[in-house]
Amino acid sequence: MPTLAVLTAAGSGTRLGLDLPKALVELDGLPLVVHAARRLCASGAVDTIVVTAPPGLREHVAALLRDDPVVDRPVRVVEGAGTRQASVAAGLRAGLVERPGGEPVDVVLVHDAARPLAPPALVRRVVEAVRAGHAAVVPGLPVTDTIKRVTAARAGDPSHAEPVAETVDRAVLRAVQTPQGFDRALLVRAHESAAHRADDERSAATDDAGLVEALGLPVHVVPGDTAAAKITTAHDLRVAALTLREER
Repeated sequence: MPTLAVLTAAGSGTRLGLDLPKALVELDGLPLVVHAARRLCASGAVDTIVVTAPPGLREHVAALLRDDPVVDRPVRVVEGAGTRQASVAAGLRAGLVERPGGEPVDVVLVHDAARPLAPPALVRRVVEAVRAGHAAVVPGLPVTDTIKRVTAARAGDPSHAEPVAETVDRAVLRAVQTPQGFDRALLVRAHESAAHRADDERSAATDDAGLVEALGLPVHVVPGDTAAAKITTAHDLRVAALTLREER
């Protein structure tokens, strides 16, 4: 049965310090959203892609992907919303419209254009885990830094030094990446249950697995990949360029 990928590309990317949406920032001559879509296609595990574009740029993003010879899966572009959760919900609605004679989607991936170099093997690994019976799957990397839980700084302390409450056992911690994979029915249910949170940045979920966790249902982690790092700052963009050079 088909796999749908919802590719979120509606973020502003203000921390990159550039005057254009993050998904349209170029890496090695190609916008991040094109890199991400290419790798989803190269996995061989994705049948169709819905991209959530920045407001007012739906046609521009659609043209970029339509004209790219490596993006060889059907792509639909919709306008994103004010939060990531709301954007994913919009992409999910658009991607799950049944087409006459077509098989219904049974697996949905949610991926971020801000992670443009997620390897095709990582995409396959997530899809395979969902098809193996795990209804919610995220890729994750072991945390290598020492992590400390802190409490609030003392009022009036000019240094704003925060007291350490404990050192957290990093052996059980994972830094989560995308694409995240889900059984279709579960992801739809999770978004419907949390729809009241979607339009407020303060309450909206930062990842879709969190919506499944809010239902009290299990989420499983498969090994992630350092190449799937998120691009947030100009430094991240330089590191991604180095990763591309090393791949070659």
